[in-house]
Amino acid sequence: MTDATQDAAPTRSRGRRIARALGATAAALVVAAAGTGAWYYQRLDRNITTFAPEGIASSRPPAATPAPTGGRPVNILLLGSDTRDDGNNSLGGGDAGVGHSDTAILLHVYADHKHAVGVSIPRDTLVTVPPCRLADGRWTSERTNQMFNSAFTVGEFENGNPACTQNTVETLTGLRVDHTLVVDFKGFAAITSAVGGVDVCVPNDVDSHGIHLTQGRQTVSGQQAVDYVRARYGLGDSSDIGRMRRQQAFMSSLIKKVQDQGFGLTTLLPLADAATKSLTVDPELGSPYKLAEFAQSLQDIQLSDIQFVTLPWRFQGARVAVVEPDASILWNLLSQDRTLDGRTTDTGTGTVPSTSPSPGASPSPSATGSATATGSATGSSDRALLDAPVTVHNAAKSGGLAGRTALALRGNGYTDITIGADTPTRRTTLIEYAPSRRAAAERLAQLYPGAELRSAADVDGVVLTLGQDRALADTLDALNGTGTDTTGAGAGADADGSASPGALPSSIPSGIADNTRPADTDLCDDLSFG
Repeated sequence: MTDATQDAAPTRSRGRRIARALGATAAALVVAAAGTGAWYYQRLDRNITTFAPEGIASSRPPAATPAPTGGRPVNILLLGSDTRDDGNNSLGGGDAGVGHSDTAILLHVYADHKHAVGVSIPRDTLVTVPPCRLADGRWTSERTNQMFNSAFTVGEFENGNPACTQNTVETLTGLRVDHTLVVDFKGFAAITSAVGGVDVCVPNDVDSHGIHLTQGRQTVSGQQAVDYVRARYGLGDSSDIGRMRRQQAFMSSLIKKVQDQGFGLTTLLPLADAATKSLTVDPELGSPYKLAEFAQSLQDIQLSDIQFVTLPWRFQGARVAVVEPDASILWNLLSQDRTLDGRTTDTGTGTVPSTSPSPGASPSPSATGSATATGSATGSSDRALLDAPVTVHNAAKSGGLAGRTALALRGNGYTDITIGADTPTRRTTLIEYAPSRRAAAERLAQLYPGAELRSAADVDGVVLTLGQDRALADTLDALNGTGTDTTGAGAGADADGSASPGALPSSIPSGIADNTRPADTDLCDDLSFG
């Protein structure tokens, strides 16, 4: 095993973009093959590169405490390097030089190790970069109002400065980063090839900046996979926000592919080899045994129990500003090991205040049906209705509406939710159901006054097709209880708009709900912005 040498590069990289953190998740999930034989162990051990621990800040947030059930939450920072060194220019183009970390995902694994949420941090987010260590041992001064991806370039190390980015994330979030993994273009391409390709959906033909993609569903690997997650121009408004949505969809598909293939040696050995070659990791993960042990702890997480959310954001000129108090609420939820709707994963109970109906009364959410919780005191018969499978389609042409609705339904106690592809525009909402699911459909209709109920023999479970009567403005009204919060200062906010320490929301903040993508969302849904 070798420590990464961090000699300063002679010149700064000139605007090269898009680091690939996505393959790091596959590495974390499947490197458990590492212990199958001493010879293979030694091979993987030689593959792994670690970054020097001296650059990790001495003053850090405390480590998470174990849950009453015995498990402990884990925060993993997945980064990418868009360096063109070491042959990466054949995949990304450009010249050799310092890489950037233009893709960053903080993966929070809950204490039960059966649920996870990945928080995407836009590369252009304006943040405070704390003091970071240089190659000669000196430390920089704190710098405010800096682009997030600049932290990786501090010191102009040939292999980047992951310790500085880790320090920056801990300063931004108040969460302790337990592990950091970095992957480059070559490693990402190798991982996608090792799993036999990854299913993706291209929103439209792309022929720009050396990237050529054809519209539609397809399986990509190697160069095509790199192109898919790099593509920005010619899609939506060509912003990084839309690209992050496609990267989240890609990561979901990659995880699904690995889980579908299973964890047999035929899958794991080539994948472990590809993954370890691609990784630079923190010292605590710097051996095949440690990586295998860590990966083993993640294998019970199902795709339906993973969500992605983009850090609440808004454009600030050409850059991205953090939206408060939504961002602070997000960090508070994760620090308390709560799901995005404020619930605990061990019991399914929530602390988000709800508007509970009086006995015998029906819930009365606003027109979207993305209602506040109707209360946790449900009988066994009602529990069975909430367990019915529900598929959500967006026919309102309101971007992200299906994902927000799924999040709200989970907050109302529904457990089996699938997000389907967008469908042709409808004016009104439709609830279709298998004949045996009539009671479940009627229960769901309580949340959607005015929705059409229709029995359909070809439907499995209940299908909710959201019409234009469930448009975005009404969704935000429902999420805020009595109307859209135009001030941006929701429950638990301090005077400056940031959330009070430990504050939990009284409803799902729009900055979280609008930017959430469940991992089991249809491949072709919600892939562009603008």
